Amino acid sequence: MQEQYDHQAIEGDIQRQWLDSKVFEVTEDLNKEKFYCLSMFPYPSGKLHMGHVRNYTIGDVIARFQRMQGKNVLQPMGWDAFGLPAENAAIKNNVAPAYWTDKNIDDMRAQLQRMGLAVDWSRELATCKPEYYRWEQWFFTRLLKKGLVYRKKATVNWDPVDQTVLANEQVIDGRGWRSDALVEQREINQWFLKITAMADQLLDDLKELDGWPRQVVTMQENWIGRSEGVELEFGIAGTDDILSVFTTRPDTLMGVTYVAVAPQHPLAQQAAQHNPELAAFVEGCKQMKTAEADMATMEKKGMPVGRMAIHPVTGEQVPVWVANFVLMSYGSGAVMSVPAHDQRDWEFAHAYHLPVKQVVAPADGRPVNITEQAFTKKGVLIDSGEFSGLTSAEAFDAIARFLEHQGKGKKTINYRLRDWGVSRQRYWGCPIPVIHCGDCGAVPVPEEELPVILPEAVTFDETGGSPIKKMPEFYETSCPSCGKPATRETDTFDTFFESSWYYARYTCPDNDTTMLDERADYWLPVDQYIGGIEHAILHLLYSRFFHKLMRDEGLLHSDEPFANLLTQGMVLAETYYKDEEGGARHWCAPDDVIVERDDKGKPVHSYLADTHETVIAAGMSKMSKSRNNGVDPEMMIERYGADTLRLFSMFAAPPDQSMEWSDSGVEGAQRFLNRLWRQVARHVNEGGTVAALNSDTLNDEQQALRRKLHQTLQKVTDDMARRFTFNTAIAANMELLNDLSRFKAGDDTSRALRQTVLEGIVLMLSPVTPHICQVLWSKLGHERLVIDEPWPAVDESALVLSKVQMVIQVNGKVRGKMEVSVDADKDRIEQQALDDENVQRFIEGSTIRKIIVVPGRLVNIVAN
Repeated sequence: MQEQYDHQAIEGDIQRQWLDSKVFEVTEDLNKEKFYCLSMFPYPSGKLHMGHVRNYTIGDVIARFQRMQGKNVLQPMGWDAFGLPAENAAIKNNVAPAYWTDKNIDDMRAQLQRMGLAVDWSRELATCKPEYYRWEQWFFTRLLKKGLVYRKKATVNWDPVDQTVLANEQVIDGRGWRSDALVEQREINQWFLKITAMADQLLDDLKELDGWPRQVVTMQENWIGRSEGVELEFGIAGTDDILSVFTTRPDTLMGVTYVAVAPQHPLAQQAAQHNPELAAFVEGCKQMKTAEADMATMEKKGMPVGRMAIHPVTGEQVPVWVANFVLMSYGSGAVMSVPAHDQRDWEFAHAYHLPVKQVVAPADGRPVNITEQAFTKKGVLIDSGEFSGLTSAEAFDAIARFLEHQGKGKKTINYRLRDWGVSRQRYWGCPIPVIHCGDCGAVPVPEEELPVILPEAVTFDETGGSPIKKMPEFYETSCPSCGKPATRETDTFDTFFESSWYYARYTCPDNDTTMLDERADYWLPVDQYIGGIEHAILHLLYSRFFHKLMRDEGLLHSDEPFANLLTQGMVLAETYYKDEEGGARHWCAPDDVIVERDDKGKPVHSYLADTHETVIAAGMSKMSKSRNNGVDPEMMIERYGADTLRLFSMFAAPPDQSMEWSDSGVEGAQRFLNRLWRQVARHVNEGGTVAALNSDTLNDEQQALRRKLHQTLQKVTDDMARRFTFNTAIAANMELLNDLSRFKAGDDTSRALRQTVLEGIVLMLSPVTPHICQVLWSKLGHERLVIDEPWPAVDESALVLSKVQMVIQVNGKVRGKMEVSVDADKDRIEQQALDDENVQRFIEGSTIRKIIVVPGRLVNIVAN
C-alpha cells in the first residue's frame, strides 16, 4: 500500500462503484426501522456554493450514521426548478428557461455526486416536469371543489421588477425577496388557499414538534398570531355604514379619540374621489414598506377623510383618518385609536394634535404622565362610565357583554395569518388548472385533461411579462362544462406550491396513477430535515399546511411532515477588498479571495490572489455570490478532495452555528487525512496476518489504548446520534489517532490492538469521509463496503479503570503523582504516597501529623 494519500486516485472510482452497484437505492422493508433523512432541495442555479456543501454534508453524515445503526435509510435528491431566476436568466441569455434549467440540473447533479453523497438517485425529481406538477394541479382542483380555494380581487404586494405578486412572507423590509425592489400595493385578481381554515391546527400541532428548534416554533407561533379580542362596530355619521374593527384591548374602548383606516379602505377611496390632496396621499402609500419592523419605526402619516365615526358605547363622534400604518390585509383595514394606551396611536395623535384621553391607570395607584408617552400596561379603568373601577381583565368581559347585548360587538379570535395567495404573473411556473367561462365562471380542468402542460418553446419580447399571456394557442380553449369558447388561466403557481409537498413525492416518484400511494405512510414523516432558518415561516409553514391537506384527502395518515428539524448556520468568509490606492494596509495570502469594487464601493469582481498583495481586510461576512467572496467547491474538491472538504465543513463548527471559512483549516483537514492514511499504510505494509485481539492478555499500556478507543467510541456515538456535534466527534478521533501514533506495536498483541483501533477510527469517520474510509477499510482486510458495516459497539468493560492517578501533596503543595489500583484501601494508598521518592525529600526529618486521603483524587501529607 502506497504511503501517499492521493484523493484523485480514489474518489472517482469509489463514486462509480456506489452508482454502479446502486448502494444507496432503497425499498420499503417492514423488518427494519426506517429513517428518512432529507436536506432541503436546491434551486438548480448551475453551480454549488459552500452553503450547499455544508448543508448536504450534514445530511449525508446523519444518513450514513443511521444506516450503520441498521436502519433502512432514505436520502433522496431533487430540484426546486421553477422560479424567477431561470426566467430572468433566459431573458438575459436568450435561451428558453427549460433548456437553461435542464442544463443546470445536469451540471449540479455531477457536482453533488462528486461530493460523495449517499443519495438514492433513482428517486430524483424536478418540479418543472409535467410528471411532477400534474399532481399538484390535480390536488388544486380537489381543493377548489372542497371550497378551500377561492379567487378574489385583492390588494397585493406587487414587485415592479419581477412583474409579479408576492406573498406577505416574501416581502422583506418592504422589498421583494428576490429582486430587492420596493414593493407596491396593487389590486389584482388572485387565487388563494384557505390556510386560515387550519390556523388552529397549525398552531396547536406546534406543541408536538419536540424535535424542532424552539426559535423556529416561536417564529411560526408569532406568524400565525392567534389573539383573543372583541370585534366591534362604529357607525358612520350621516350614513347607514358600519366600520368594523378588532381590538385585543376592549378595556381601552372609552379612550378612543379617532379611528384610522388603511389607504385602500372603501372610506378612504370614496373620500379620495373628491379630495385631490387625499388622493395623492393614498397613491403615495402604495410605495410604502409593509414589513412590521419598518412600520414600527417609519414616520406615522395620515389625513382626515372628512367623516365622523360614532362610538358604540357613548355615541360620541370621533374623526376618521386614513393612516399609513394601517394595513388593509390585516383584519378589516380599520383600527380604533387610543393614544393614551398605544404608543403608535400616541405618536400619530401628537403629530396631528388629536386628543389623548387616559382611561386606564396603574393598579398600584402610581401616577403616569401621558404627555410623555402612552401607558400601555393593563391596570384599572378610570373615566370609563359604568366600567370605571374594573380591572382590565374584568373590563374585557364586561365591555364585550355590553356590546353583544347592544348588537354592536362580540368576543372573537383573530389571526395574524392571512390566506396564502398562490397566483404569480410569471411564465416559468406550474400553470393553474382553471378555465374561465363567461357563463360557468371558473371551472377546474377535468382530471382526464391533466396535466396542463407549460409550453417550453417560448421567446420573451422587449415588453417583458409572461409569454403564455400572449399565446392564443395556449389560453384559447373551450369550457369543460358548457363547451363554449373559454380562456385558460395564464397565472402560474407560487413556487412554494411545488416545494410544499416534494418530500412526500420522493416516497413514490414512479407512480404515474396517483399523487401518493401507501409508500408515503411507510416513509413519512421525514425523520430528520435539514435546512436554513430563513425558511422557518415560508417553506416550513406551507409544508405543514400542505401535509394536513393531503392527510384530509386521504393521501397519507400522519399529521406533520418533519419530525425533527436541524437549521444549519451560515458559511462566513473573510473578505478582502483590493487597495486601489496602493496603501500597505494588509498582506493577504495566496489563494485568498480578493474583491474589486467600483467607484461607488459596490463589489463587481473577485479573484484568487496568486501572490501576496496589499488589501483592505473587511472581516467575516456571509459567503455569497452578491458579495463576491465565494469559494468554488469544485475547485476545492479538485485540489483537496471531497473528503477533505467534508471533513473541514463538519469540523469547523457545530452544524447549527455559523462556520468561518479558512484555507488553513482546509489544509489542516487534509493533513489529518494524510496522517490517517500513513498510519494504516505503515500498519498494512508490515505484512503478515493480524491475529484477533484477546483483551484478557493486555498490559497496562495496551489496556489504556483500548480504553481510549471505547471512550472515543462512546463519545462519538453520542455526538453523532443525539447532539449532532460532528466537530467534537472528529476532534475525539484526532486525539485517538495521536495516542495511537505514540503507541509502540512490537508484538502480535500490540499489532492486533493497533488493527482494532485503526478499524474503529475508520468506522467512526466513515460517515464524514466516506471515500478514504472505504479504501482504508479494504486495505485493513475487509471485503464488504464500509457503509454496510454495523456501527461499532462500546465495550463497557473496557471503560473500567484498573488504576487511577492521584496527586500527592505535602502541606498542601503538589510534590508528586502516583498510579493506584482502584481497589487499594486507605492504608495502602497512604504507604504508596509516603514511599514516593520525591515526597520523601520533603518529609525527611519531619514528623507526620496527619494524612488526608481523597479517594481517586489526592493524598495530602501534613508534616512539620
